[in-house]
Amino acid sequence: MFSKVNIADDRPSVVIDIDGHPVACREGDTVAAVVMLHGSQPYRRSILSGSERAPFCMMGICFDCLIEIDGVPNQQGCLRRVEPGMRIRRQIETPGALRQEETRP
Repeated sequence: MFSKVNIADDRPSVVIDIDGHPVACREGDTVAAVVMLHGSQPYRRSILSGSERAPFCMMGICFDCLIEIDGVPNQQGCLRRVEPGMRIRRQIETPGALRQEETRP
């Protein structure tokens, strides 16, 4: 989906945790950008249908960037900058998701 552009970047590196794995990134990167660059899993799943979702606008309008940050769910990843030691979890489990047949009368 996304890839890093190979340009010189003198910003300091920070290490964060994404889904239990240490990830090096640059100070000032947004949570959403780092998560999209890390791995091929869905960014999150819809709570209603379970369909895969990913950040769309990257400016806080669409709310498709919701993610768990330091144990707090439904944070807007596009508006948060990474911080050293930050713990990020994709919201890919949908225990309350409604299957299509459950929504029919």
